[in-house]
Amino acid sequence: MPADLLATPDLLRSVFRRHAAGVAVVTARGEAGPVGFTATSLTSVSAEPPLLSFGVGTGSSSWPAIAAADHVGVHILGEHQQELAATFARSGVDRFGPPTAWREGPEGVPVLDGVLAWLVGRVVARVPAGDHRIVLAEVVHGDPTGTGRPLLYHQGRFQRLGD
Repeated sequence: MPADLLATPDLLRSVFRRHAAGVAVVTARGEAGPVGFTATSLTSVSAEPPLLSFGVGTGSSSWPAIAAADHVGVHILGEHQQELAATFARSGVDRFGPPTAWREGPEGVPVLDGVLAWLVGRVVARVPAGDHRIVLAEVVHGDPTGTGRPLLYHQGRFQRLGD
């Protein structure tokens, strides 16, 4: 079997670079203030009850707050929010400082302004998955009324949806 077909972390990354994904920011209230990160692993799991999931690395700066949070916020970003997505993907920056616009939302969860849609979910499980955890949350609040087109992530870059 050729070496390029063997299962490796690089193979997985290379294949998923070809998979276009919507861009979300996950937020939570932490002991030292709000935390958040950019995620492309967001999935709708169930309609009854309304469940969603996302992955988070256990080595990420947001993991301790997500590990302890009762509720999380999930924000669907618009194509006008590439810089916001990049901010929440960077390490060592104040993700909630200017120019990020946000407010305290339901259940004390940080809610970002100007997004296409947002949800607040009650964490129901954190499932070990390699160097990540899959977080399952039951939706308890939300707003789908933002305007615009979704931001995508493909080939290692933020992209706009083509017609």
